[in-house]
Amino acid sequence: MWLPEPTADHEDMFMPISYLPLLILFVIILLFAIVAIGFPTLLGPRRTSKIKVEPYESGLTPFVSPRRRFPIHYYMTAVLFMIFDVEVIFLFPWAVLAKKLKVFGLVEIGLFFLILIIGYIYAWRKDAFTWER
Repeated sequence: MWLPEPTADHEDMFMPISYLPLLILFVIILLFAIVAIGFPTLLGPRRTSKIKVEPYESGLTPFVSPRRRFPIHYYMTAVLFMIFDVEVIFLFPWAVLAKKLKVFGLVEIGLFFLILIIGYIYAWRKDAFTWER
């Protein structure tokens, strides 16, 4: 629903009224973010000590240097999961429109699966799926 046509007095007020709730929501979110970040910063205590600035792991004193090497297995597993998970999500729109797309959709999903399988074979050959080496 649009506002009435602008007159000479109100030329700059022409905007869709249906966007007004969205604008109000963004203003509320902005105010909440300012309050949530600003008040604790302004009103919170500022006493620092050696113990407060020391790193900790789940409330325990660290027993290993934080600069140590971290195994890449965790990273590789997460990245592979995200890649294949996102690719599977792309199948949903195709499944919804499969009948309308006909042969074109079948060819496109075939190419999609081909690229997916090539990526899977590449990861397999690079031993990305083996946990211990």
